[in-house]
This record gives sequence, C-alpha cells and structure tokens, in this order.
Amino acid sequence: MHKPPLTLYLAAPRGFCAGVDRAIKIVEMAIEKWGAPVYVRHEIVHNKFVVDGLRDKGAVFVEELSECPDDRPVIFSAHGVPKAVPAKAEARNMVYVDATCPLVSKVHIEAQRHAEAGLQMIMIGHAGHPETIGTMGQLPAGEVLLVETPADVETVHVRDPSKLAYVTQTTLSIDDTAEIVAALNRRFPSIVGPHKEDICYATTNRQEAVKAMAPKCDAILVVGAPNSSNSRRLVEVGSRAGCGYAQLVQRAHDIDWRSLEGIASMGITAGASAPEQLINEVIDAFNDRYDVTVEMVETAVENVEFKVPRVLRASA
Repeated sequence: MHKPPLTLYLAAPRGFCAGVDRAIKIVEMAIEKWGAPVYVRHEIVHNKFVVDGLRDKGAVFVEELSECPDDRPVIFSAHGVPKAVPAKAEARNMVYVDATCPLVSKVHIEAQRHAEAGLQMIMIGHAGHPETIGTMGQLPAGEVLLVETPADVETVHVRDPSKLAYVTQTTLSIDDTAEIVAALNRRFPSIVGPHKEDICYATTNRQEAVKAMAPKCDAILVVGAPNSSNSRRLVEVGSRAGCGYAQLVQRAHDIDWRSLEGIASMGITAGASAPEQLINEVIDAFNDRYDVTVEMVETAVENVEFKVPRVLRASA
C-alpha cells in the first residue's frame, strides 16, 4: 500500500514534568509502604491513563476528604489544596502525604508572605481549577481576588489600590498572562509581582517548543486531557503561532483522520501530565498511515528533579 509522505515534528520538551513525575511516584510509594487502598484527593494529575493505572495498583480517587476513612493514608494532588484540607486531616488524626508540586507550593508561600506584609492578593488563574482553589485557599476568604482576563482587571474591587500583590496559576499561557499583568500594572502601578515568574519552567518550555514548531506544521496534535490546563494552553499557543489546525487528543483513537487529509507536516507535543507511552501510541498511528520522517524541535533541555517527601523515603 502506498503511504503518503509526512514530516512529523516532535516537540522537545514535551510530556511529563518533574512535579507530575514526583506526584505519581508518591502514590506508588505510598501503596508500597502502606498497602492498598491509599486514597487520593482529586486526580493526582490530570490524565485518565495515569489515574486508571494507579487505580489498578490500589489508589482510590475521591473529590473530598470526607469520602476517606480515618484509618487509611490520603494523598493530596499535585495541584495543591486549600489550608483547610490538611487541617481537617490532622483533626481526624489521618496519615496524609502532600504531593503538591513544589513550584505550586512556592506560589502558596509567596501569597502567605504578601499577606503577612499587609497586601491583598490578586490571582491570575482559571476559576474552578484545583490549583486556583488551592492557592486562593491559603488565605482567608476575600484576601485573594481572582482575575481571568484583562477585562476582569478593570472591574475588580480592591481594598486599597496601594497595597496589592499578584500571583499566577503555574500552567497559564505566557502571552495571555503578560497581557493581564500589563493591565494590572496600568490600573495599580504599585502592585507587587512575584520575585520570579510563577508560570512554571515546564509550562514555559512546552509553549516555547510549540511556538518554534507551529510555523512548520500543517497541523498540531497535543496529547493531553481535556481538564489539563497546560495541555489546553498548548493548543491555543499552536493556533496563535501560525498553525491552522491544532487539536487536543487523549489517545491515538481520538485522532480525527478526516480533518488531517492532505497534510504534509504534522507537529506532536504533549501536556505535562501525559506519559511518553501515549505520545508513542500517536506516533505509531501516523506510521501506520504515512511514510513518516521524524524531526525533533528542541528548544530547551530539562533536568529538574523533585525529591519525594521524607516519610516515603527508604531511610524514613
């Protein structure tokens, strides 16, 4: 069978980041240490394949602490939780392990530090996303105000315009966030920003790789889950950077082949919670249909690694 030629551009970096890798290890090590079942509050990371794999090993995923028994360990997801959650776990004498990504924890510490300095917080983030809920939940109600767009900045009601600071969700679009920060600085000239960018290195690197790849591609597929913020941002970045067709797929069987008819170049990347196994599955699906030439588009090299909590280490 004649296969049409296809240049497949593979973004690097792509897929798992250090925070996701650490969170998955924490669940696996907890099951090893305490046996099944181990409870996990919210999906440990936003990827069905990963969650299903951990469920098969003995993890039970719940949305609230109230669904967990007192006598089994519970793990808090990589997205972070409001302060009230570990407080409730302690009140019930539960064993808990916090798998919050250290880069999200950094934002929590920033928010706390600004509050102690008497500043009201503005958070740039997506309403309802667990990371946003967790960060806003570090401070009392009303101390963190959420904005999602530059338009929100114009209408937000603050206590004192001269005593403000802002933080951001770690998985946002770099370009969108820059617009919102500019709007904040215009309206509140004395607002205090983070010492270092809150958007995490992995989100930034994956977006930069897509920007470099997009102009070469007739289409881009982002392997990731629909509830994964960083994966959805990659689709938007691809579209804006000059690629006419950018879509999110969870697995190879989700690919809409009819919409890809006639393409000569294809870009593939993956959100920070998508395992390499799923990326390879998508590449294999293209190999079945096309005479593929793979080209790497590498814009950064990542060698970040986060330690797991002491309670799970062999020496503990």
